[in-house]
Amino acid sequence: MDRAELATVLRTARSRITPADAGLPSGSRRQVPGLRREEVANLAGVSVDYIVRLEQGRGPKPSEQVLGALTRALRLTDVDRDLVYRLAGSEPPQAGRIPMLIRPSVLRLLDRLADLPVLVLSAKSDVLAWNPLSAALFGDYSAIPPRERNIMWQRFLGSGTGRIVMTPEEADDNAAACVGCVRAVKAAYPDDPDLTRLLTELRTGSAEFEAHWQAGRSSAMYSLTKTIAHPHLGTLTLDCDAMHVPDTDQTVIIYSAAPSTPTASALDLLRVTGLESFDSTAFSREN
Repeated sequence: MDRAELATVLRTARSRITPADAGLPSGSRRQVPGLRREEVANLAGVSVDYIVRLEQGRGPKPSEQVLGALTRALRLTDVDRDLVYRLAGSEPPQAGRIPMLIRPSVLRLLDRLADLPVLVLSAKSDVLAWNPLSAALFGDYSAIPPRERNIMWQRFLGSGTGRIVMTPEEADDNAAACVGCVRAVKAAYPDDPDLTRLLTELRTGSAEFEAHWQAGRSSAMYSLTKTIAHPHLGTLTLDCDAMHVPDTDQTVIIYSAAPSTPTASALDLLRVTGLESFDSTAFSREN
């Protein structure tokens, strides 16, 4: 482990990212370029003291899980990610693993779509990136531990459908589709250890998931609209479009509303008020 060089790379990477890049509110009176250490710590799900020690070259050897969370929080390219892994004394992720880093071109797309809520999901439904409007709509994703920042985990082990409004029949259909998606991903990535861990947690922790799993069906998620009960804006009906990124097997989710509708007006208000006007702890347990 090359602690000194790792510290330099991490500090430099942190200085290159703006809060908006990471889907965070900008705030005021920033005295340093890029993200604060506290913001990186929240995004990666580690303590601020841990970030301080790493950046000062005196931290312990990070685990692969921590390295993955840090490189995603810092939005590193594949090359820079591999460098961080090797400087930390670990081998970079191997073939057969679910890609967790987002292509720079996809991140640019996320930045350009600032007037719509946008999420980027991994093949196993990890919330990898979001823009500020998405955080204002669904809650502060950075306040959730990275291992729980997953749509399937939240659906079956968190608070269920969260702000998404469904009838009992729709909720059951949704659960079956979610389980079917996990089955399809497991077939595509049978050796991914994080997927194996997630599947074990879901099967042992949720009787609903296990019942649908035993049915043996695969599925894909299709949703044209979603009705959201926002705590401050009321009921919103949003169009939901998904764009697949084939080489990384990731999905860009874009929410929008038809012009001159109450939901469009609510989104306009949300663009002005942003996340800071609302309770950032009220995270939607499913998007």
